[in-house]
Amino acid sequence: MSVTTKTGEVTTGDGITLRYIEAGAGQPLVMIPGWSQTAAQYRDQIEALSDRYRVISLDMRGHGESDKPNSGYRIARFSQDLHDVLVELDLQNVVLLGHSMGCSIIWSYWDTFGAERISKLVLIDQVAFVTSNPAWSAEELEAAGAIFDHPTLVGLCNGIAGAEGVATSTGLVGSMFTGAASAELKQWAVDLNLKLPRQHAATLLYNHCTQDWRDVIPQINVPSLVIGGTVSIFPAKAVEWVHQQIPGSQLAIFNESEGGSHFMFIEGAAKLNNLVRDFIG
Repeated sequence: MSVTTKTGEVTTGDGITLRYIEAGAGQPLVMIPGWSQTAAQYRDQIEALSDRYRVISLDMRGHGESDKPNSGYRIARFSQDLHDVLVELDLQNVVLLGHSMGCSIIWSYWDTFGAERISKLVLIDQVAFVTSNPAWSAEELEAAGAIFDHPTLVGLCNGIAGAEGVATSTGLVGSMFTGAASAELKQWAVDLNLKLPRQHAATLLYNHCTQDWRDVIPQINVPSLVIGGTVSIFPAKAVEWVHQQIPGSQLAIFNESEGGSHFMFIEGAAKLNNLVRDFIG
């Protein structure tokens, strides 16, 4: 990374130390990683966007270099942690950028705090409800974007928490890239993922995948950029549904040749960074 970065830390209300990477100056752009990933995953955004913004990339509790307590692995607690960070750093007019579970944290923040301290949102590849209900109609299933049923989710979480947790996690993370991604890139993402202890990773994944945000998303009333991919684990149609619920939001769908996997901010970093820069202004 050629830009000059520094690290910092914030202590949450329940005494947990969260660490972050920071670069640049100007309007705050606070970036929240997806499930079991870390602040370092946003290396390309830190590099490209810190010439214009104060870029802050967070390690959530248990993740990356942050403390790893034995409790608090719930989306609601993570959104409170995010609020603690914004208050402690006295950040205003913040652009929040979240990937995958990071979007769920943003939606939980909105549910509790509304637009407090927030000016814009960038929502990268997350659907409204990851786990399906067998009573849903086809239209409800398409809108929610669920990729698991409950038995499949439980089996996956048990696999992550069990003796084959590293192998299960490796396979899951590997499925989130396009076929063009190198083995080295996938291994880098796996290595970041494994910094969260597997039992906590399983607890958090279950909580994340059983949250229903379909009533919260339509309440968002700040400018929002919604991003999805044609070969992501999440259906692009369901990402489009998120966009349709947020008045005036912008939508970008990456195709496979543009790196349109779940990790399009890595595989398609140049395009995504330009989209974010144009969106924030």
